[in-house]
Amino acid sequence: MSPQSEPKEMSEKEVREAPESDYMNADQLAFFRKRLIELHEITRAHIQEAKDQMAAPKDLSDESDRASWEEQCSISLRIVDREQKLLPKIQQSLERIRLGTYGYCLESGDPIGIPRLLTRPTAEYCADVKAVKEIKEHIYNN
Repeated sequence: MSPQSEPKEMSEKEVREAPESDYMNADQLAFFRKRLIELHEITRAHIQEAKDQMAAPKDLSDESDRASWEEQCSISLRIVDREQKLLPKIQQSLERIRLGTYGYCLESGDPIGIPRLLTRPTAEYCADVKAVKEIKEHIYNN
């Protein structure tokens, strides 16, 4: 691929079936960049939808309706909190694409792998490193 040519738009199937030698080439980076941008937009829409839902309570004259609405708000707040934490991770992933480090483990430098990135495009660690980190978290949090 020449430096002036535009990256080819790839399907998920093409990314999955690409040879290892194509790992994180310009076409794959463009695929993941697009996926991350879409994820960012969807996440922001979910957050706004949840906020709008909480801001506009229905007629809550019945105590059980009010309790249900409050429970739904509590669930929505947890979802908003989780999704708001995802937005910076998406931005960091987009920055790693810009820097040319996307798709490689922040700790070991090994490839994270296409299947893992398709499942979790914000992944920062390869599966082995992430597993060790989770074991350590479990040990130190107990």
